[in-house]
Order: sequence, then structure tokens, then C-alpha cells
Amino acid sequence: MTGGHVITQGEHYVSADPQATISTLLGSCVACCLWDPLAAVGGMNHILLATTSRNAARCDLVGVNAMELLINDLLKLGARRDRLKAKLFGGAQMINGLSEIGPANCAFATGFLEQESIPCVSQSLGGEFARQIIFTPSSGAVRAKTTRGRPAEAPPRPAPAIGNDLELF
Repeated sequence: MTGGHVITQGEHYVSADPQATISTLLGSCVACCLWDPLAAVGGMNHILLATTSRNAARCDLVGVNAMELLINDLLKLGARRDRLKAKLFGGAQMINGLSEIGPANCAFATGFLEQESIPCVSQSLGGEFARQIIFTPSSGAVRAKTTRGRPAEAPPRPAPAIGNDLELF
């Protein structure tokens, strides 16, 4: 496919086409751009929520799955795992006082690359701004544009109901 391919939350895309680009828009999500410079193949994923917690137990399976799917599709195009290089983007704190999703996504992505011995040669993580990413998978080149503005405030929580009111929505 020549031209641009847009990915959204939970998706990934790989290509060996020298004319191809992959783009996405990130807030608290994280995108990992991976490529093999010798094979001239690369790809990008868009991780919505890398880590989940339930009953005080932490689970990274969603993030691990997103990374392994990307890596496996690159290997199918001729990449070698020991030649992969990475660039990370996203993980912003988009809404003050709501959650720590952005920082948790950043921690997962950097930790995964370190554990898998994949060098991260560039990153733009955290902060308070959304990012638009355009990646050229065959060369590893990335254009990143950040928005300007303040993060939104979390909406106030409603006061607890008194009595046995039933609310349907």
C-alpha cells in the first residue's frame, strides 16, 4: 500500500513499502514505532491501556499482546528481533485529577523495551499535550506534532444519593 495508513486505539500496522506512512493521534495512549533498519520494514501500534488492575493485582497482558503482535508481524516481513529499534510517543496526563493512565502506559512501554533488549532511540512521553504521530516504517523517520493547551479538569463527582432513589440511564 502506498500512502498513509491511520491506526486508532488497539490497532497496529506494519509495512515494507518505502512510500508508506502510518499515523495516529495520542493522548494518554502510547504508540511504539518499531523498525528494522537493514530490512527496511517497520510498524506502529496504539496502546490504549497497557496495564490493568483487579483486586490489587497488576496485569500487563494487554500491553504485552499489543507489542508481540507488532513484533511478530514485523518478523513476517523479514525483520530480525535483534535489529529492531524503537521510538515511543504519548502517555500524556490529559485530564487533571482523573487517573494515572498516561504515566502507567509510559512505564509499561519503556519497561517492555528494556526487558526485551530493544533499544529505544527516541521518545516523547508524558506531559500534558496530545500528539499527532506520522511514522515512515521503512526508514524509522517520525514527525510528531504536539497540541497546545491545558489538560481538562475532571468533572465534579455527584453527591451521594440519600434514600433509596433509583436512577435509570
